[in-house]
Amino acid sequence: MTEGNFVDYIKIFAASGKGGKGSVHLHREKYIQKGGPDGGDGGRGGHVIVRGNKNMWTLVHLKFKKHFKAGHGGDGSKSRSTGKDGEDVYIDVPLGTIVRDGETQEILFEITEDKQEVILVEGGMGGRGNWHFKSATNQTPRYAQPGIPSKEGWFQLELKLLADVGLVGFPNAGKSTLLSVITAAKPKIADYAFTTLKPNLGIVKYRDFQSFVVADIPGIIEGAAEGKGLGHRFLRHIERNAILLFLVPADSSDIKKEYAILLNELKKHNPELLDKDRLLAISKSDMLDDELIEEIKKELPNDIQHVFISSVAQTGLTELKDRLWQMLNS
Repeated sequence: MTEGNFVDYIKIFAASGKGGKGSVHLHREKYIQKGGPDGGDGGRGGHVIVRGNKNMWTLVHLKFKKHFKAGHGGDGSKSRSTGKDGEDVYIDVPLGTIVRDGETQEILFEITEDKQEVILVEGGMGGRGNWHFKSATNQTPRYAQPGIPSKEGWFQLELKLLADVGLVGFPNAGKSTLLSVITAAKPKIADYAFTTLKPNLGIVKYRDFQSFVVADIPGIIEGAAEGKGLGHRFLRHIERNAILLFLVPADSSDIKKEYAILLNELKKHNPELLDKDRLLAISKSDMLDDELIEEIKKELPNDIQHVFISSVAQTGLTELKDRLWQMLNS
């Protein structure tokens, strides 16, 4: 998915360096006419390494640079001198990046920690020089090993946002407005569906200088698990959230049914999502009086805690943050 500077899917080509050749050399000096073998080893080819960077939130830096080639190893030389190792190439990625094989789609590894390094394509080993092959029956071997060839391939990088709380709801449920009120994030807000076309992250400041991260995921529609609307491209971001905060507006015709549809889409995408802690927030509740709130409470599902909030009137937000903090630390 791409909008502006947010990129969460990219394909790259990576090639390691080949190993240097071992040297075939016989020691010669002014007074030593027939010295033994002293050919050095070839240097290792450079690796292509994926490295985690906590200061990155997107793969946009890879949008226009998709080819990475490491340096080749230097050849060995006389006096058992080893060739220079090829230069490694680093690809910095945000935390939560999954790397797949470009052809088989097999998950190779994922980056979840800052400065975590994983070799994507290993450089070829340098060949051994002829001094390794000296023996009692072959005092002057005139052969050495060639370097191991380089490796290359296409790889797929996918970003799954790492956040404590993920906002789940239909388009126009008020997720972006809530994020803009409880954090310093400034997502795009308008009165039409699919205003949010990319996930937005915000940090909620809590008491005693504590904080937690909230992700505003683009709105789910019925059939999202089959790829309708924005489909799988945003559902995968929910997989990394510790808590799912369901947002259903107070003016919904059937809050319980809307929540059930949202839950069903998550189940169809990945049943393990239902194991996460969940909280239901009834947004836009400034439109309700006390009597209506009591009526709505009777119709809410029994298997989830709920809270009534209004981002515009800024009511219920303290209770919401308290509930989320308790759930995160329970």
